[in-house]
Amino acid sequence: MLTAMTLEYWNTLANQTLMVSSLLSGFSITVVANLLVADKKSKIMDSILKLATISAGCFLVSVFAMTQISMMTTAGGTLKITTTNDFLVPRVIGVSTFMIGLFSLSAILSLSGWVKSRRTGIFTTIVGIVTLLFIFSTMVRIHL
Repeated sequence: MLTAMTLEYWNTLANQTLMVSSLLSGFSITVVANLLVADKKSKIMDSILKLATISAGCFLVSVFAMTQISMMTTAGGTLKITTTNDFLVPRVIGVSTFMIGLFSLSAILSLSGWVKSRRTGIFTTIVGIVTLLFIFSTMVRIHL
């Protein structure tokens, strides 16, 4: 049975996503800053830099989209009655950019070991894929 989510639930969800996105965007920005000053030049390092930039940008967009939803769903926060249709655009943008950020961050984990060696690269690729699978498994309800 499908039920509509209440504005209170959306408020809580937006606030939690806001917190996670803020932390992950800070982490991604730190990776970007460190790679910009690194002396190593390679295709893998360039790829990691690009992915970290995508990740940071996406998480930042998610932060602002979720802030808008949080403000719209906070009791007494708006002058008009709010429905879920009123924040459709920030909801789609926020969730989409959050997911792209997660994929990018997982790809960064996966590629990071290839800078050192093939063996480490294989290990970090496995860890990155398993991490992404576990994250997604906690985002959906699985009935066993």
